[in-house]
Amino acid sequence: MYLQHLSVINFKNYASAGLDLSEGVNVFTGDNGAGKTNLLDAVHYLSLCKSYFNPIDSQQIKQDTDFFVVNGLFIRDGKQESVSCGVKRNQKKQFKRNKKDYQRLADHIGLFPLVMVSPYDISIIIEGSEERRKFIDNVISQTDNHYLDELITYNKVLINRNALLKQIADTGRYDPELLAVFDEQLIASGSRIFEKRKAFMESFAEIFNGHYQFLSEDAEHVDLVYESQLLQDDFASLLKKSTEKDRALERTTSGIHRDELQFSIHGMPMKKFGSQGQQKSFLIALKLAQYTYLYRQKGFKPLLLLDDIFDKLDDKRVTKLMQMVSNHDFGQVFITDTSKDKVSAIFKRIGVDIKLFEVKGGAIDA
Repeated sequence: MYLQHLSVINFKNYASAGLDLSEGVNVFTGDNGAGKTNLLDAVHYLSLCKSYFNPIDSQQIKQDTDFFVVNGLFIRDGKQESVSCGVKRNQKKQFKRNKKDYQRLADHIGLFPLVMVSPYDISIIIEGSEERRKFIDNVISQTDNHYLDELITYNKVLINRNALLKQIADTGRYDPELLAVFDEQLIASGSRIFEKRKAFMESFAEIFNGHYQFLSEDAEHVDLVYESQLLQDDFASLLKKSTEKDRALERTTSGIHRDELQFSIHGMPMKKFGSQGQQKSFLIALKLAQYTYLYRQKGFKPLLLLDDIFDKLDDKRVTKLMQMVSNHDFGQVFITDTSKDKVSAIFKRIGVDIKLFEVKGGAIDA
């Protein structure tokens, strides 16, 4: 599976642009702010129906215009498929595959799988546990259509249960029967999510370790550990034990919304003890593991988008990374960097052909 052609109209800083892409490595070079990353984000729209960087669709519309359109032609299973996304101000987003509208955008997720690596991903390491849960959920949802539905259901019930706990605190009227109904719904959905996360992490951690050791040439020992309250006790027991605490705090303190991923290097937290280069290597290994996992689950190669990833990596790790993503285990790759000469030299050194696009202020030269 690969993206054969990409075109955009009024998307971010582009009035209009269209480009034919290589099945292998596509490199976008240019100054900061030229629009390199915007092209990767357009590809992200085609795959996952949204921006990687900003959840508000209307903010992707070019200034002083009223709409944007992103179109793509994919080759999948030897057949050409068209995907388009259109957004008009104050109107519902339109998303089409082969000129047919989707009733639910969730039905598109996973058809054209994609992995993005960006400097913004540092939040996975340095921010709170929600960012790490999002990472897990993003990977699983591209391989399991029902997983996204379970997450939506769980979060709705969680909101309702928390609202009831607040109401109990405000009014002093305790309704154990209604709380039991919410508990039952939360347990059903949460237990299914937990089992899927647990099974995912059992295979994912091993894949991750292999990628990190390759990048670091076995120089460092890192760990990736999944933590969940449900690993120690069943969900029903957890909710029962925490009822009084939940009433006092007016929120649900037990459940899969408290799950965590622990990242460590030499037994110490990566967040505090990893250098910038080690943290970046860790993130890249996470994303490459995501790629490998998706490939194994889907049976075909996802798209790989690498946005400004050479910064803070030494030459040895950059070369190892490019060797890895250029080999037969990876398919179509998109890379952005400010230096045309640097990227060209890297790929010349490892003997890999690339298609180079120079980006200047919303215009593209191939």
